[in-house]
Amino acid sequence: MPRIRGASIEEHHEMVWADLAEAMRRLLLERDYDSITMGHIAARAGLARNTLYNYAGDKSALVLALTRRASRPVVERVAAIAARSSDPAAERMREIIEAFLEASTDQAMQLMFRPGSGPLVAEVPKGLDSPFHAIVVEVRNVVREGIARGEFRAVGDVHLAVELLSGVMRAGAEHIGRDPAAFAATVRAVREIILASLARRPDQLG
Repeated sequence: MPRIRGASIEEHHEMVWADLAEAMRRLLLERDYDSITMGHIAARAGLARNTLYNYAGDKSALVLALTRRASRPVVERVAAIAARSSDPAAERMREIIEAFLEASTDQAMQLMFRPGSGPLVAEVPKGLDSPFHAIVVEVRNVVREGIARGEFRAVGDVHLAVELLSGVMRAGAEHIGRDPAAFAATVRAVREIILASLARRPDQLG
């Protein structure tokens, strides 16, 4: 029976997941995603290959599991921010942007935002099955509330608007992945772009 690390089975599993995230991150610095095998991942994480299969049946399942685990804290944080319905929509949007970009610095989340991550991103489900779907829903709700209160302009298709704004946040996360020292400046730039796109024009005021 494999030796258990940590004070409990749960702690042991958390440590293994952390090792798997770090193993994937390091491998992606060395080779293309498509060339990485479960054997590579197991070896880098210090696991027997059959042990790795207890955590994920294949590479796609492993990527999805790592992404879901990494995204869980930010999903909860964004939901809590969005739920503060008495706060101005712009204030909540600013906090959501910072929360998401801060989460993108997590080693497991960085897998999704590093340069050349396209093939890996393609492995993650879209739509309702996406680990980030709950964040998109919360952002839509904040935008709708802002429009209803007259804080934001009427953007027409809210789904499309939020999809486009999500692209700005992803670009910000990718920039931080390339240059972690640019975190604060990137947060400011992303906030400026998104809030400017939602702001009411002068002729709409009053």
